[in-house]
Amino acid sequence: MTETKAVKSEQTRALIVETALRLFRERGYEATTMRVIAKEAGVSVGNAYYYFGSKEELLQAYYDQLQEEHVKACREVLAAERDFAPRLLGVLKARVDTMVPYHEFAGKFFKFAAEPTSPLNPFSADSGPARAAAVAIYREVVDGSSLKIDAEFRQELPELLWLYSMGIVLYWVHDGSPGCRKTYLLVERTVPLVDRMVSMSRLPGFKSVTRELVGIIRDVRA
Repeated sequence: MTETKAVKSEQTRALIVETALRLFRERGYEATTMRVIAKEAGVSVGNAYYYFGSKEELLQAYYDQLQEEHVKACREVLAAERDFAPRLLGVLKARVDTMVPYHEFAGKFFKFAAEPTSPLNPFSADSGPARAAAVAIYREVVDGSSLKIDAEFRQELPELLWLYSMGIVLYWVHDGSPGCRKTYLLVERTVPLVDRMVSMSRLPGFKSVTRELVGIIRDVRA
């Protein structure tokens, strides 16, 4: 009975998220209330608030869902490749693949995530778990590769790669090309550059630059 109740609870939660995303797309985020979402989902307002305390939490659930889809989409390339560049390329392409179906209304959501005080901001405390999960993927890219670089730089590289991926996401939001073709092109053209820059970090002339970069990252994070 407990297992059946848990399954039903998860189904209700998924239904509320799916309904909310549809209404956000059709009516706009600001015009869609929790009461309307509950009515369209066929649940009580109290039940909707039981699962999600606010509309922001619903959007966070959407981002979490995207993250889970991205993790699954990365498994094949991470299992098959050892070289750094193919691993990074596969993970970034998988990121775009999982986002493309939502491109139609991505801009509407992005403006809320871009607000510095919003809990949906990727740098906010509320987004901490989602951010950590995203960085973990790039740590897997680095740690599972044959890459040979300075240990301190290796420690910070996953977060830098996540920031790079955020730039890709920002471009994708504004990409009006068919099937987001230009975003895929941007990934394909920039990954070799990133690979070269990372590889150069172990050369004598670049080690001091790498150490300075690591210091900047740690100072800004503190």
